Amino acid sequence: MEKLNTSSASGRLRPLPFAIFASRWLQLPLYLGLIVAQCVYVFHFWVELVHLVQAVFGDQNALRILVEAIGYDLNVYDKQGAVIAQKALQLNETIIMLVVLALIDVVMISNLLIMVIVGGYETFVSRMNLENHPDQPEWLSHVNASVLKVKLATAIIGISSIHLLKTFINANNYSEKVLLWQTLIHVVFLFSAIAIALTDRLMAPSEHAAKVKDGRAKND
Repeated sequence: MEKLNTSSASGRLRPLPFAIFASRWLQLPLYLGLIVAQCVYVFHFWVELVHLVQAVFGDQNALRILVEAIGYDLNVYDKQGAVIAQKALQLNETIIMLVVLALIDVVMISNLLIMVIVGGYETFVSRMNLENHPDQPEWLSHVNASVLKVKLATAIIGISSIHLLKTFINANNYSEKVLLWQTLIHVVFLFSAIAIALTDRLMAPSEHAAKVKDGRAKND
């Protein structure tokens, strides 16, 4: 028994356990791929922001690109749903709000990517040893698989809220069926996050008791 503890303390593993444990590095290309996706989102953010600034200064081509990107409908309909006229292409408060919400959506998805990249790498691949780094994220100091799931679920709810708000602002371009389904999907996300948080809260005492039994719990 003492030999087993000594072997564990020294960090030496037999070849097969070492190979299995080293297989965690296969996730590294996945996180590098997410970093590339983060770069794409940064580029998309700046493209949309440049178009917005150009539209403010009267660039009709940039304004047209923004209107098409956010799905803003310039048509005017009668009670039967037929197009009777078309609004003038001009920058208004609704278009600005929809573009800003789209930019916020990009930022929130980027935050989600950072959470997955940093938290996932720290939890499942290797320690980053950021304990004394001044820019260490506050949430990373106590991150684990359960905490990461709750934070991801919360981030997804925030992203879904932005999408739902964009839909409500631009409700004239959507059918009642689409509005209903988007609302129901958002509610499902909300209840799913609550269920994940409650499950994590219920499992926490049992996990702590198991650590105490194994002698792995910290002295509080």
